[in-house]
Amino acid sequence: MSYVQKILQPGEHLAAVGRLHWIIYKDAVIALVLSLVLLWIAAVPTLGSGTASMTRLGGLTLATAAAWLGIKAWFDQWITEIAVTDRRVIYKRGFIKRFTAEMNMDKIESVAVTQSILGRLLDYGTIHVRGTGDGLEHLHRIRSPIALRNCIIAR
Repeated sequence: MSYVQKILQPGEHLAAVGRLHWIIYKDAVIALVLSLVLLWIAAVPTLGSGTASMTRLGGLTLATAAAWLGIKAWFDQWITEIAVTDRRVIYKRGFIKRFTAEMNMDKIESVAVTQSILGRLLDYGTIHVRGTGDGLEHLHRIRSPIALRNCIIAR
């Protein structure tokens, strides 16, 4: 059972669930592509044995880094929960050490979305929830940020 499902109050209904965008896997994909390029170059028969083995070692190192970065991104996606209910906005991050932030709907003053050009093309961005006093932590690399913002501000 997810954290959000555990903390819902009686009569509180889940309006939307936010997710991290697949762009969080960007570093892993870049490392994997570079790894494959190096391994392909190492397979060229005209290379010397020393150059081929160093290139192969670099390719295998990058493949290991790609696997590590991919697992890390997946874990970040797994431990992050963003939810909008009819009463509040909930943000939870962490597995053993947990960080949670909640803001009641009546305390929200504004919700801003920041998107780069790539973010506009791929539909991801950062959501800034501002409220009386402090706001929520900036929610980075959120999938469909405009739809999530519209769900927050539609009361």
